[in-house]
Amino acid sequence: MATAFPHRFIDVPALGPAVARLPVVLRILLENVARTQEGQERDAAIAALLDWEKHGTSEAEIQVQPMRVLMHDTTSTPALVDIAAMRDSLAEHGIDPRSLNPVLHVDASVDHSLAVEVHGRDDAATVNLAHELRRNAERYRFLRWASKSLEHVHIHPPGTGIMHTINLEQLATVVTTETRAGETWAVPDLMIGTDSHTPMVNGIGVLAWGVGGLEAQTVMFGMPVTLRIPDVIGVQLTGKLGRGALATDLALVVTQRLRELGVSGEFVEFHGPGVSTLSAGDRAVVANMAPEYGASTGYFPIDDATLTYLRGTGRDEESIRLVEAYARRTGLWFDPAAVPRYTKAISIDLAAVGMNVAGPKRPQDCLPYFDTAEALRKAAPGNAAFPVVIAAITSCTNTSDPRLLIAAGLLARKAREAGLTVAPGVKTSLAPGSPAAARYLARCGLDRDLGALGFQIVGYGCTTCIGNSGPLPATQRPGHPVAVLSGNRNFPGRIHPDLDLAFIMSPPLVVAFALAGDASHNLRDEPFIAADGRRVTLEQIWPTDAEIEAAMEIALDTRDFAEAFKVATAAPAWHALESPSGARFAWDPRSTMLRRPPFASVEAGCLLGRYAAYPLLVLGDDITTDHISPASAIPKDSFVADFLVERGEDRDDLNVFASRRGNWEVMLRAAFHNRTVRNALAPDAPVAHTLHAPSGEVVPIWEAARRYEADGAAVVIVAGHRYGTGSSRDWAAKGQRLLGVRAVLASSFERIHRSNLVGMGILPLRLPEGTGPAELALRAGDRIEVNVQPEDLKPRGAVPVTILRADGTRTALAATAAVETLFEIALLRDGGVLPHILRGAFRNAA
Repeated sequence: MATAFPHRFIDVPALGPAVARLPVVLRILLENVARTQEGQERDAAIAALLDWEKHGTSEAEIQVQPMRVLMHDTTSTPALVDIAAMRDSLAEHGIDPRSLNPVLHVDASVDHSLAVEVHGRDDAATVNLAHELRRNAERYRFLRWASKSLEHVHIHPPGTGIMHTINLEQLATVVTTETRAGETWAVPDLMIGTDSHTPMVNGIGVLAWGVGGLEAQTVMFGMPVTLRIPDVIGVQLTGKLGRGALATDLALVVTQRLRELGVSGEFVEFHGPGVSTLSAGDRAVVANMAPEYGASTGYFPIDDATLTYLRGTGRDEESIRLVEAYARRTGLWFDPAAVPRYTKAISIDLAAVGMNVAGPKRPQDCLPYFDTAEALRKAAPGNAAFPVVIAAITSCTNTSDPRLLIAAGLLARKAREAGLTVAPGVKTSLAPGSPAAARYLARCGLDRDLGALGFQIVGYGCTTCIGNSGPLPATQRPGHPVAVLSGNRNFPGRIHPDLDLAFIMSPPLVVAFALAGDASHNLRDEPFIAADGRRVTLEQIWPTDAEIEAAMEIALDTRDFAEAFKVATAAPAWHALESPSGARFAWDPRSTMLRRPPFASVEAGCLLGRYAAYPLLVLGDDITTDHISPASAIPKDSFVADFLVERGEDRDDLNVFASRRGNWEVMLRAAFHNRTVRNALAPDAPVAHTLHAPSGEVVPIWEAARRYEADGAAVVIVAGHRYGTGSSRDWAAKGQRLLGVRAVLASSFERIHRSNLVGMGILPLRLPEGTGPAELALRAGDRIEVNVQPEDLKPRGAVPVTILRADGTRTALAATAAVETLFEIALLRDGGVLPHILRGAFRNAA
């Protein structure tokens, strides 16, 4: 432990010579366990991390203590609803409900509920915000209750920006101080967030990753994150991005390359001389896409670019000096010549990165921007036309870096000067991640150029990227409709329930495709046609690097970030909302927004054991959390809409599924409510229906589950590869628990959803290689016997599974428990996170 530094700190290099060869992300974890663990546990964790260097992998578990938790409104609402329900449970058992409080600082941003109801007008942001507050007032009053009644919970009002942009610009310290036993310690700003894009802050050197809301709740209440020491993929960057290539293009190439490598839950760290050519804004774009390339992180170590970003967003010089001094002293400062030991490694030449898009159905399907036509024809054969119906500059991914928005504005200016206009029938929108964007775009006049093409600011939230795209244009050109957006995901049905094709791209390319109006337009070779008949090429209107830099010099003012955030935080309409007070929340039995959930109870039972279960659904590959628990608009002709209308809601104003995550009855019916889900048990069934095997009837999934439960029959779900890809939403697991699902058998799982299943007490089982849903060929009446007693379950242990065919034949399989740690086994034995937390509260009160 060194003493020359002005604060106490863990001298990471002094822990052993292997430190110099460890990836930086593991050095940060090493610091954390060395500071927060004690005795033999500390010694064992340090030894295991140092030993990792020998093999580049480890089976050892460590316990990591984050400093803070970041959430958004549609993950914080169900988490806080759970806490309110757990407080009720404590009170009903004679325990003071005020004893249950988060012990870590929790920031929650209200950013996921803003919808693009109006667009293409100067007052769009004001009108959309008014719609948001009207529709979500009940839920927002609940959030305000939580911020008053629960310790350490801070809510950022609507309009303050997207959570990850707020984290970059306002919350992240990179290095901070804490008081321990009366002494001041310097520590890294290690955090977790309940959104899979939490790694965006990795772009400025903060180690953070996304977890499910259920795992976050354990951390909020003081329990550490228990994880197997992660494998780390090294991505060496060389060269420099060439003309026209932007951070978005690099992010799409990284996504494609790492998905090809088969990344699934590993930490990713970028190194090599090319890193030094990227700004912190560039890096944040690439880091944000970590879940799309299958990783837990996309980490860029601290260097001068980090300090430049901190200064550019108004951080004080004393804290910036602390960041540099600490990182240099503890071996966390980036060395472009260093090549640490990695589990696997790839190299990317930045000079080879061109202008790209990804799609039309997955973010990893990267292709040149001029080559969309063939991809569209393959995705929707028989269609001759592919009109763009949505063109959205959206999402934290590509609107947090001012360079990308300024590039879009410059392209709009040149297009306007050339006499180009957006094609008819295209819904245009601009939703930056930060209210500071309005200031810097206005300072250089680019807001007028974007507005002239219909890209007025519609608000500061996730909007189209999360599926809150609002209604499609009333008038559409014939053909198969396509969305273009600067978001991070384009799964079928995510952008809008009626759209199954979408391309991800940089903000200036969004503007270009809006001008073309045709998603199959070859932007490299086919010119635009101006109103006067002139032919204008993309090359003529594409901004040069020098033009972008000159505009940024005019546009950016470090004072904008803090000042715009302060003005947005004042939010008179938000603070005018009346909210209840008291240790317990007063549930309204008539509410369609907030209902006390049945699973937030110590009585929730363990689902392990031996049972023969009917498959409730048999699904294929790439079933996303959007498929399992959609966030988009509630279709007004659905049985979910019928349920709400029966309870007094307006069929024409039902809001989005995400707004109802505080009501378990709605979310039960919403499970798998996505028209692109294909269920092999009933392939031609209506949306969210399945086969009830005993009766032979095709009924809504929730109704089939109710019938099985009434008969005392167990159910499981069978799926293919990458089950649970996408957002971190815990309701994808909660919905399955409410359906009575005891286990999910899949070829592979995405990391966060796997964790959420465990958090709800559902056992994730990995099917043997080569034995997926197609090979199992399950038919009506087949059952699946699972045999896993609580005392026998082990991390990654074998679990006997037998297929009991309706014809009397049997097939034995050796599945693997997709359970990583002993702590996860404890959760499964207790029936999930919430009963586990309650049992701890009961013990503390005894």
